[in-house]
Amino acid sequence: MRILVASHTYIVDINREKFKKLANLEPDIEVTLIVPRRWKPGGVQNKIIETEFCQQGSFKVVPLFNYSQNNQGLLTFGTDLIKILQKFRPQIIQVEQGSKSLACVQLILLNKLLKLQAKNILFTWWNLPYKLNWPVSTLENYNLQHTDGIIAGNLDGAKILRARGYQGAVKVMPQLGVDETLFRRTGKDADLLRKFGIKPTDFVVGFVGRFVEEKGLLTLAEALAGLKQLPWKWLLVGQGKLRSHLEQKCIEWGISDRIIWVESVSHEEIPPYINLMNCLVLPSQTSYKFKTLTTVGWKEQFGHVLIEAMACKIPVIGSDCGEIPHVIGDAGLIFPEGNAEILRDCLQQLMEAPDFAVDLGDRGYHRAMSNYTNKALAEQLLDFYKELL
Repeated sequence: MRILVASHTYIVDINREKFKKLANLEPDIEVTLIVPRRWKPGGVQNKIIETEFCQQGSFKVVPLFNYSQNNQGLLTFGTDLIKILQKFRPQIIQVEQGSKSLACVQLILLNKLLKLQAKNILFTWWNLPYKLNWPVSTLENYNLQHTDGIIAGNLDGAKILRARGYQGAVKVMPQLGVDETLFRRTGKDADLLRKFGIKPTDFVVGFVGRFVEEKGLLTLAEALAGLKQLPWKWLLVGQGKLRSHLEQKCIEWGISDRIIWVESVSHEEIPPYINLMNCLVLPSQTSYKFKTLTTVGWKEQFGHVLIEAMACKIPVIGSDCGEIPHVIGDAGLIFPEGNAEILRDCLQQLMEAPDFAVDLGDRGYHRAMSNYTNKALAEQLLDFYKELL
């Protein structure tokens, strides 16, 4: 099976693991990733990334000239793409730029013009309803009408495209898996315990991510403020504009001496911090403050840190925002988004019932290993491809 995937996501090597695993599942599988030669991700990593060709057996990454360097929907590739398609003649063409992307149109058209007869697949994360005007509405309609299968990163994304008229095959699964060799249970790092003044009796509540309002950190702070009678510390790993306001609220609520701030940690350095935690909380909240040309709002699309904690056997608590409940399943605790009182009850359960916490950690681990490792995702992908072919 010859599989071609086009996406800016795979300019970073750590994001390619799923497809490396896929290329090794069966002897006749070949995977080629088409990525932009130059890309500016924005955000924290606000610099141009220049990708390079690489090959490992039947897995290959091919950087191509690209016409947009920072817009997912406008990304398209140069004429070298035609040569790649003619030589490789893929049976699967998967574009991971969303349902409204020009790259999706480009690959669908080339598939038809070159008479490749490949199955067209697109990937989307978007999980809130949206309205489109011409010409973007026409562009999306074309993509949906000529797509053989859709991979949605969450259940809401699948439902939205069904509501927009898509009738074909749909698979719900995340774009990226968890590396179980990196995220694994190791015990608490003695040097970090000393550095942060964490005592053996301290229950460490953890958060990893952006310090922004929609991540629900004020709700978590309020919940913890009602548990002053118990020995806990709050470890926050990340950065963001909400930090100063959150610091003021923690002073106001009398818990500032229990907060541990950790910034500027790379993804590869996260596991020791997760292993310091007795539980990880993702208290995300739906927000309608964000606006783009076609959509209003944000809600949690997946919550990748959840599966990283689960892989480390750390029990997780999540709000019912977006995809979080479906990621956790019965392997953690769920509370209504924005409800500090119920979140407080969840935290108290874990603090006062260590055996229950261990059981949740074990359940989370088995769920992550069964569903969310890169190999597990590769196997799910291969099954989906075989259904389409």
